[in-house]
Amino acid sequence: MADMAVSFARDKLLPLIKDEAYLLWNVPKEFADIKNELEYIQAFLKDADRRATTEGDNTNEGIKTWVKQLREVAFRIEDVTDEYIIYVEQQSHDPGCVALLCEFVHFIETLLQRHQVASEIQDIKSSLSGIKQKSVEYHFQTQTSFEQGSSSSGGSQGAQWLDHRMNSRYRDEAEVVGFEAPKDELIGWLLKGPEERIIISVVGMGGQGKTTLASRVFNNQMVIKHFDYRAWITVSQSYNVEGLLRDMFKKFCKDKRENPPTGISEMDRDSLIEEMRNYLQKKRYFVVLDDVWGVQLWGQIANALFDNKSRSRILITTRKMDVVNSCKCSPFDHVHELKPLTQEKSLELFWKKAFQFDSNVKSCPHELMHISSEIVKKCKGLPLAIVAIGGLLSLRKINLFEWERFCHNLSSELERDSHLIGITKILGFSYDDLPYYLKSCLLYFGIYPEDFEVRSKRLTRQWIAEGFVKSEKGKTLEEVAEQYLTELVNRSLVQVSSSTIDGKIRGCRVHDLLRDMILKKFKELNFCQHISEDDEQVSSGIIQRLSLSTATNTNNLMESIESSHVRSLFFFTDEEITEQFEKSIVTNYKRLKVLDFEDAHQLSHFLGNLENLIHLKYLSFRKTEVEWGVLPESIGKLQNLETLNIRHTRIKIIPKEISNLKNLRHLLGNKMSLIQLKGVLGGMTSLQTLREVEIGDDGVELIVELGKLRQLRNLNLAGIKEEHGSALCSSLNEMQHLEKLVIVAQTTNEVIDVSFISSPPKLQKLYLILKLNKVVPQWVLQLHNLVDLFLGWSYLTDDPLESLQNMPNLMYLKLNYWAYEGESLNFQNGGFKKLKELYCGELSNLNSIVIDKGALNSLKTLKFCSLRKLKKVPSGIDHLEKLEVIYIWRMSAEFQQSIAPYERQEQWIIKHAFSF
Repeated sequence: MADMAVSFARDKLLPLIKDEAYLLWNVPKEFADIKNELEYIQAFLKDADRRATTEGDNTNEGIKTWVKQLREVAFRIEDVTDEYIIYVEQQSHDPGCVALLCEFVHFIETLLQRHQVASEIQDIKSSLSGIKQKSVEYHFQTQTSFEQGSSSSGGSQGAQWLDHRMNSRYRDEAEVVGFEAPKDELIGWLLKGPEERIIISVVGMGGQGKTTLASRVFNNQMVIKHFDYRAWITVSQSYNVEGLLRDMFKKFCKDKRENPPTGISEMDRDSLIEEMRNYLQKKRYFVVLDDVWGVQLWGQIANALFDNKSRSRILITTRKMDVVNSCKCSPFDHVHELKPLTQEKSLELFWKKAFQFDSNVKSCPHELMHISSEIVKKCKGLPLAIVAIGGLLSLRKINLFEWERFCHNLSSELERDSHLIGITKILGFSYDDLPYYLKSCLLYFGIYPEDFEVRSKRLTRQWIAEGFVKSEKGKTLEEVAEQYLTELVNRSLVQVSSSTIDGKIRGCRVHDLLRDMILKKFKELNFCQHISEDDEQVSSGIIQRLSLSTATNTNNLMESIESSHVRSLFFFTDEEITEQFEKSIVTNYKRLKVLDFEDAHQLSHFLGNLENLIHLKYLSFRKTEVEWGVLPESIGKLQNLETLNIRHTRIKIIPKEISNLKNLRHLLGNKMSLIQLKGVLGGMTSLQTLREVEIGDDGVELIVELGKLRQLRNLNLAGIKEEHGSALCSSLNEMQHLEKLVIVAQTTNEVIDVSFISSPPKLQKLYLILKLNKVVPQWVLQLHNLVDLFLGWSYLTDDPLESLQNMPNLMYLKLNYWAYEGESLNFQNGGFKKLKELYCGELSNLNSIVIDKGALNSLKTLKFCSLRKLKKVPSGIDHLEKLEVIYIWRMSAEFQQSIAPYERQEQWIIKHAFSF
């Protein structure tokens, strides 16, 4: 019996053990090989994306399937990479005996996980081998298909032709509504002005009517009579400079019924430019360059369209602000940013199209008024969409039931109707034109609900967590991400919904029709799956992101998704999240990088097993009704966490273990207590944002440690006391990258000496809510980059305006909560040249405000709140030529009476709250 056991072990078990040992010990080499494969796959996918842009819908179905399989293999390699890092690489590499023993113990403890990693790598290699074999089978078709796509008119040129055709098709139909004022403005720029050549740029998103507007201007009779030569050139994405110049030359000649120069077809670029310069000498010409995509165009043709001092004009239409900037040549140039049609104009255009074939309908029937408004709202002022949708409804029955059904199914109608599909394709051209690194950034907007305004910082931090943002020398990832967002705005793909006082993007969104295009891309790329109460099935294949608009009745859908591949999870629901669902997140979604609960309700059990989510980079509980006031110690296990947002929650106490998070860049909360971080806070050197920290009574040691956080950009401190002053000044002097600083005192009656702070060179926003030594500190006056200043509880006795008025970039000033104890404020001539908004509130002694002529030349918004002794409107308020809005809260009856005459003027909008 013993001999049989030995024989079995020798013949059966030993080979298996050897195979298993080989499998396990060769994981590092196999891992390196599979990572190399990932680089090749990613490079191919970029190329495939570029070629798909060229081919459009003509791509072979077999190739589409093949590319989809490659993309899923790439997802699997990324997953196994994460597992490898956890279970294989995270161990000591110290050659000492103790370290070697620990390494061996670690190896034994992670044996099962190593086996799973090794087996998955083998399975991936097997799948990849099969896909490569298919690539051999499809090779000839692939080459032929791609070559035809790049050389025939069915490629990008075909797409451009469709864009031009669709724009042309609706040009006449849309021209009579909404363009009167912009047309008059452009014509004024064309006909008036200096002798110098002027470049006029019209910029807006696809379908917004740029070509329509330019056409109306180009064909205006006054414009035709004014210029000697005119030419309309459609540029689009693909153009040939020589061909463009020849076309322009021929149109000049045709306009004057002249023959073009002999040999023009054989001329090279330099010859064409020289010939055209000679031809246009002392000629007043007008050229429209329609649909310009490339920033290099103007540099290529500028010498031909030279400034001949004859009042020549060039009008450019484009979707991209970068193109506008590349064409600016002189201070006389103009930019018109096309705005969406108003609801009133949108309805006018919609009804014109919807009832075009029914002569009996003179105006919209009363019963269709409301549904008309609902349909038009979905178009968000986009003329091309309004015209197309109105045209489609003109072919249907004019009744409420038909229109309501159409409105409810508008997204599906976009996919079915050939007219409406054209809109999606036109918007899709802008997506196709994006560089590869921006495509995922744009697609990310589809994760959020329709009409959702997303905060820019929330968005860019999630991009960083996803790995979309690539590092650039000399810039933080946050700065690069802001560049990405600005580029999407400049390409007219993202709409800015709110801005900071200095013009930075605060909130943004995408047009609903662009969002529909994005959702279609979701299905093609498995980018994200939306789960709502209406969903009945999920997309096939690997899904990397989930966006939930419901927390109930989703179990069946969730179970059909392979949770191990999900990298990001978003909640957009106010429903209570069940305990079962909360617990399933930390057990089933261990590869999450982004977990966003913002605005979700009743999170009571989630924090129990945070250590399972070790890949997490972005975690937000913002505005959630959590039941706990302290973060668990397990938060310290999230080694990769970059952003933790607990603002507007009950969480106040931060455990010592958070100091283990060496990658944490943004920690956001309200009155957070860091008392447990004494002695370790200074080690969190990656922190850029720390708001808002309640220092409290025994906080000197914490403040000293803040001085070690030299990457801080945004710091918000509350509960500061008089004895903290010296340590605070010392620590702030170490923060050379600080851009925003908020200091709030614990009480109003103790002076905090901040006079020893040396001006942080990059500081842009400063909020000092504390008692000062009678005057504004000198270092504040030396903040040349400061745009936003808030003083409160300052009890200044000297008029602060005299010292603040020459700050070169100050745009917002708020004097509140007894910031100034004097009786009068005097804005002197030449002071506050860039100030756009002024707030004065709770200044108990103030009874007089004087505005000299020449002061506050840029002021747009004026706000007064609880100025009990101010009985009259500020003297000199009539000098404020750019003032638009005056807000009034809790002002005296006498003040209300004094401002009443101004309410009858159209110069300002005056908004009241309530009086005493």
